[in-house]
Amino acid sequence: MKWNPADYAKNSEAQLKWARELLSLRDTRKGSHLDLKGHEAILDMGCGDGKITADFATALPQGNVTGIDSSPEMIAYATQTYPSSQYPNLAFSCLDARSLPFDRAFDLVFSNATLHWVDDHLSVLKGVSRALRDGGRLIISCGGQGNAAQVLDVFREVVTREPWNAYFDDVRNPYFFYGVEDYQDWLAQAGLESDRLELVPKDMTHPAPDGFAAWIRTTWMPITHRVPDDSRDRFIAEFVEAYLQENPPDSDGLAHIQMVRLEVDAHRPAS
Repeated sequence: MKWNPADYAKNSEAQLKWARELLSLRDTRKGSHLDLKGHEAILDMGCGDGKITADFATALPQGNVTGIDSSPEMIAYATQTYPSSQYPNLAFSCLDARSLPFDRAFDLVFSNATLHWVDDHLSVLKGVSRALRDGGRLIISCGGQGNAAQVLDVFREVVTREPWNAYFDDVRNPYFFYGVEDYQDWLAQAGLESDRLELVPKDMTHPAPDGFAAWIRTTWMPITHRVPDDSRDRFIAEFVEAYLQENPPDSDGLAHIQMVRLEVDAHRPAS
């Protein structure tokens, strides 16, 4: 898929909010070991448009931050938006999270709203284990088991209609939404110790219908891009209408989507 980073950046406020909430929680939760001093090395895995990566760089004046993403478009956008002239401790690179090349390079690996796009989480975690220094932290938030079930249900109904049925045999969940038991096993295999594993319900909201349509356009491409370019906006509009009929906006005109985030907090034990 070819991403539109500028469009994503304008329509990913919920993802940004959740990432900052997660980091705030880690800073204040009793027993947290995040406690950044300002000199750490951090890897932002699936950095997307680079907003959170730049937040890290600002918070770590004596440290260094690396943002990676498999999308060349995202990396180009992030590099242009957060240039080294303004962020000398920040670098971006186009890499596949399933084959991380780093060896004992980071104190923290962070990933937000990314890993549900990745099919092989065990390979990711093994790479993270190699990339972390002893005692280093892993913090992940991604779509978890049961995520966006209402959205998928409505898509399954809409694609049976003409003319959309010509482009779909059916709709299977194109993402990889895992649960706590999956990660308990994978973390152990990767040599990482779990500190917290939790499926966390989230209520995502978007202004209806336009903001909701923009979110569908920018994050549900595995489904919407099966429809030809010249018909895609009409397909999305029909989906949005069907969704809002089943799940009406609230009194403020906001569409609600029930999400489930898998939150992972783990560390690499000392050798």
